Amino acid sequence: MGVQCSKLTVCCWNSQFKASVLEAPDVENDEKSEVDCLPAFREFTLEQLKNATSGFAVENIVSEHGEKAPNVVYRGKLENQRRIAVKRFNRMAWPDARQFLEEARSVGQLRNHRLANLLGCCCEGDERLLVAEYMPNETLAKHLFHWETHPMKWAMRLRVVLHLAQALEYCTSKGRALYHDLNAYRILFDEDGNPRLSTFGLMKNSRDGKSYSTNLAFTPPEYLRTGRVTPESVIYSFGTLLLDLLSGKHIPPSHALDLIRDRNLQMLTDSCLEGQFTDDDGTELVRLASRCLQYEPRERPNPKSLVTALTPLQKETEVPSHILMGIPHSASLSPLSPLGEACSRRDLTAIHEILENISYKDDEGVTNELSFQMWTDQMQETLNSKKKGDVAFRQKDLKDAIECYTQFIDAGTMVSPTVYARRSLCYLMSDMPQEALNDAMQAQVISPVWHIASYLQAVALSVLGMDNEAQAALKEGTTLEVKKNSTAGQK
Repeated sequence: MGVQCSKLTVCCWNSQFKASVLEAPDVENDEKSEVDCLPAFREFTLEQLKNATSGFAVENIVSEHGEKAPNVVYRGKLENQRRIAVKRFNRMAWPDARQFLEEARSVGQLRNHRLANLLGCCCEGDERLLVAEYMPNETLAKHLFHWETHPMKWAMRLRVVLHLAQALEYCTSKGRALYHDLNAYRILFDEDGNPRLSTFGLMKNSRDGKSYSTNLAFTPPEYLRTGRVTPESVIYSFGTLLLDLLSGKHIPPSHALDLIRDRNLQMLTDSCLEGQFTDDDGTELVRLASRCLQYEPRERPNPKSLVTALTPLQKETEVPSHILMGIPHSASLSPLSPLGEACSRRDLTAIHEILENISYKDDEGVTNELSFQMWTDQMQETLNSKKKGDVAFRQKDLKDAIECYTQFIDAGTMVSPTVYARRSLCYLMSDMPQEALNDAMQAQVISPVWHIASYLQAVALSVLGMDNEAQAALKEGTTLEVKKNSTAGQK
């Protein structure tokens, strides 16, 4: 796919399994070397992004408002196993293709370990899409406002605002000081649990230049007067985020400033944080928020001074972010299931036995829209091809199994991820790894969150000598299988 330097190359793979300690020099170097290994910004075809997102499948939507959002964000995976986030704008956005490309290319030049970096874009016909690094651990809004097991710790909240200030300082130094609608949904958490700023917000949301989708109570006063975003407007939004992190709620700035003036800080601070910080620490953060929320833009601090003010406030700097966040980390992967273990060993006999036992259970829920006219002799012939393929598969008659499954697939009247998985294994057992990989990827297109598709990709990639990519696919399969089992356990 023309990617210049995959994240999964040797230079970066090892660093994924190291702890990410704030401000520790070796980790800082690891993070920066990982950024160095990012591919250069590029243009993708619509077909490539369709394949990466399984045809923009609903299962791959990660934006908070789902299909109803004006611009939907999908997770996806490129052919080299790099995971990506794809933002698809509505058809009315960005009518000027040249303006869209110029903006995207400009943002795409940025490369920093505090950003979810923009990797590319697509501009075909009416389609406008952005491609960025995928951040697997949700948004700040999720962890701050909708937490499930435990609230975000004070030390982590301080780390979030420091990383955000560093991201804004970097963008400002590169001539991209404007950020549109900075809020808790724009801050994402990477594989190590470190907060990053989404680069999507560095581009306007639409052709009308609308820059704030939030309630007017949270909008910078000068924006309400002029309708224009300035660097100082971004600092005002930073101040609202400071209030979010301090209170654990989305408090309107005017109400928060009233509480501050009345010295009613207890009403302003999150009760979940009791005992985690001193009065001096709380007062310093409130003072900083007040400066950011000044009515006059010129009285607000700049990003560099925010970094200077926030750095000495940091706590537990030796503790990795994923531990403070309480999220799983790549260094402590879940134990492999029997299927995962068989795939890691490339034990094709064991994989065959497991697939035979699973049968077609995982095809349940796969849509097959068939008209009455299709229930004809041709339909019966297609089903017979599958049955013959199943008999050959059971008996390990690989040539016949491949032939029969191919007849079923080529007929095109039904789709079955299991048939692709079985033919993939037959190809593996016939020393045809590239064909096996193609089938495993096609199974994932049909069923985007099916762990078996990822596991078979891992085996094929391993046989092809792409060990780093194989490890990534194996890890993805493990994650999907754990998620599937936990969901089944809740029913």
